Amino acid sequence: MNAANRGVVYKGPGEVAVESIAYPELALGNRKCEHGVILKVVTTNICGSDQHMVRGRTTAPSGLVLGHEITGLVVECGRDVEFIQPGDLVSVPFNIACGRCRNCKEGRTGICLNVNPARPGAAYGYVDMGGWVGGQTEYVMVPYADFNLLKFPDADQAMEKIKDLTLLSDIFPTGFHGCVTAGVGPGSTVYIAGAGPVGLAAAVSAQLLGAACVIVGDMIEERLAQARSFGCETIDLTQDGDMADKIEVILGEREVDAFVDCVGFEAHACGCNHGKEAPATVLNSAMTLTRAGGQIGIPGLYVTEDPGAADDAAKQGALSMRFGLGWAKSHSFHTGQCPVMKYHRPLMQAILFGKVNIADAVNVQMITLDQAPQGYADFDGGAAKKFVIDPHGSVA
Repeated sequence: MNAANRGVVYKGPGEVAVESIAYPELALGNRKCEHGVILKVVTTNICGSDQHMVRGRTTAPSGLVLGHEITGLVVECGRDVEFIQPGDLVSVPFNIACGRCRNCKEGRTGICLNVNPARPGAAYGYVDMGGWVGGQTEYVMVPYADFNLLKFPDADQAMEKIKDLTLLSDIFPTGFHGCVTAGVGPGSTVYIAGAGPVGLAAAVSAQLLGAACVIVGDMIEERLAQARSFGCETIDLTQDGDMADKIEVILGEREVDAFVDCVGFEAHACGCNHGKEAPATVLNSAMTLTRAGGQIGIPGLYVTEDPGAADDAAKQGALSMRFGLGWAKSHSFHTGQCPVMKYHRPLMQAILFGKVNIADAVNVQMITLDQAPQGYADFDGGAAKKFVIDPHGSVA
């Protein structure tokens, strides 16, 4: 099969464009990729991680085809694909994993050892993650298909819930992973730093895991209102005042059981200094606000190089952390990419059986491929929406 293809391309800081790109081939360089498939993309999402690149805060090269949150219809399979067939509707984990290395066999698919020559771990359309073509496109190639892909059991049923199921490729498992690694369980009190899509997904995940109280902090009122819409307590971080005091007003205690950082390295100070970047502020708040013996989940992105950082240390990913406090309180810190395959099947079941309405919680808004540049601009402006691209008009 051969056809035209278009995708969202990073042009430079602050600029993306929809351009014609090559139709994908079942190939890895000069070698035939018989374990891969080609997908007709049904939905593909704009991620906050994409925004770091588009803002110029990474070393992403111009011309990179963006997008790592992909749901699609299989249109072609390599010779060695056994369990996936043309016509299957599938979710694609943003982690690219071989299924053969030590880490994959241990379930650590976010740090596969064989899919990125530079370092462990790979992703579609992302800087330093192996050079794989992204999926904010009409068609995309996925390697190691039998291992990577989650097939929806009934395609018609899946399309009825596609706005929820599209979130299985990244943000729902990522938010859930943040809560799991923070030790959230029945009766927990939880603080979620950041009310972007991953923060909202983490808040829903905390509720799904049985948290007694979920507190979400952010600087944008529209996002805080979205968190309140499904039962979260909120804190406006633009307001002055001690965070522990604000926690105490809600809980009657000055610390939480579990803390989830859904902000990452572009964090800002709170209160009257909220317009000033302070990349370690969330991590330091986590140690202050988490009870002794508590856990801190860090799904928010931290980078090894930040060319747009305010100081030389932060440009190399070196942050000024009060780590002694965390040590003294016996905190556990959990970092790194979410291993999506650890969670995507049970979360799919939760969606299909009506146990969670993740699309409503993160406020999914469908857009066309041509609307993607405006979607990036709106997302960067703080819109309380999760923009989902429908490249072919497949979603009613």
